[in-house]
Amino acid sequence: MDIIASSMALPSLQPRNTNLSKVSIFQRLTPPTTLIPSWACSSKPNNSTTLSPISSKFPSFLRCSTKPDTSANSETQHTNNPNNEQPNSISNSQNAPQSSDSSSSEAFSSSPPPLGSSHSSSSRGLVLDLGPSNSWDSADIGSPVVKRFLSDEEERWYMWYHGRAKGYPSSDLIGLAVSKNGVHWERGGGPARSSSDVGFVISCGKDWWGFDTGGIRPSEMVIMSSSRVRASSAVYWLYYTGFVSERMEFSDHSLEFSVENPDGMINDGVSCGNGNGKGKVLKSLPGLAISQDGRHWARIEGEHHSGALIDVGSEKEWDSLFISSPQVVFHGNGDLRMYYHSFDVERGHFGVGIARSRDGIRWVKLGKIMGGGKVGSFDEFGVMNPCVTRNRSGGNYVMTYEGVAADGRRSIGLAVSPDGLKEWARRQDEAILKPSDQGCWDDKDVGSPCLVEMDTEGDEWRLYYRGVGNGGRVGIGMAISEGRDIGSFRRWTGFHV
Repeated sequence: MDIIASSMALPSLQPRNTNLSKVSIFQRLTPPTTLIPSWACSSKPNNSTTLSPISSKFPSFLRCSTKPDTSANSETQHTNNPNNEQPNSISNSQNAPQSSDSSSSEAFSSSPPPLGSSHSSSSRGLVLDLGPSNSWDSADIGSPVVKRFLSDEEERWYMWYHGRAKGYPSSDLIGLAVSKNGVHWERGGGPARSSSDVGFVISCGKDWWGFDTGGIRPSEMVIMSSSRVRASSAVYWLYYTGFVSERMEFSDHSLEFSVENPDGMINDGVSCGNGNGKGKVLKSLPGLAISQDGRHWARIEGEHHSGALIDVGSEKEWDSLFISSPQVVFHGNGDLRMYYHSFDVERGHFGVGIARSRDGIRWVKLGKIMGGGKVGSFDEFGVMNPCVTRNRSGGNYVMTYEGVAADGRRSIGLAVSPDGLKEWARRQDEAILKPSDQGCWDDKDVGSPCLVEMDTEGDEWRLYYRGVGNGGRVGIGMAISEGRDIGSFRRWTGFHV
């Protein structure tokens, strides 16, 4: 099977449950046999009563453009709504409050969030704040996966990110926000109901045997295609981290910080970490979901009995504790690379490893490629949350990552590789983005980087990230490079003419 990363039509998708309801969030599918070989299928209990359908009509041939629906009509539905019939669209720039019209989202309100001015020094770089008080992303946000789509008519940006509500639901959701410039984002307070809507788009799995019943966070979006199908038909492949409630026993008293998975997990307003190397370490594994519009999703079953793509390593292996942040890069036909992180118990640091695949579903691990940095460095206790991209101008591979210092402080670092495999080298000893000065919204930690290569005049790079403040504030920020120099980034302060 020849697949390329640009656009894709995925034939013969058959959901298990044919009783499809009107509102959809997430559906579990067995692998389509016309695209995915039989070895990717595994026998699972068929608990169809817990499934959320993918759509009211799921065609045997999925078709969508390489860009989610961005027609003028769909935008009008979001911004011009005098009767509040499309309630869960919120623009940070307009702050238009709306109300809910669905029983599935009655718990979510859409009052405007408190977003600081981009010109305020304390809010420098902040592009997406917490959602309104009763929205799905009012308690926590992060894990930004940002994609830019260009056409002859317009420029559109899409951000998939995780969020959590205050009290309900208690686990992560994945949502979608859209933008015309990558700075001012339109978001939703409840579920995205149509192919032109915004809001949360994926919830946790409901199957008792699944690997993602306790939490879910996005890692990478890959646009895939088949050489046998016209390029205007696309399917979006979302690689994500799924969590279960199973707590992994771990304690390392030599560490000055808490090891947590998922990182920064907060329950009832109390951090799960308690210092001395302890914390709430939940088992996590990588998963895959597909979509024709970026909003309505269906799981693809992996080889693992839980539906995950790969399992943790054996007891003495570096990734025996968990596997998180599967970030997938297309290298060529029949060659996909997955970068992920875990905590190496034997060495006492976070590390990044790599796996390869011919079809994006069955993976073979190649081992750890990066670990802890120099003594006293910003990443002395390891690297995590990698974001790898292929440099269009140089052809080499660039990895931005979250570095963990000896005291647990997080900064963003940079590494490069000529082929994207094992020859990774830190480009510099210093972080390319550190926490801000005291008093700013992100003065404690910065991490979960997402690097976007621009093709505008100046050829700058954009770096989206999750920021955490000492006061507990969290948000998603953006920094830009000094031209092509990816070793130097500054937080966004406004457009310059």
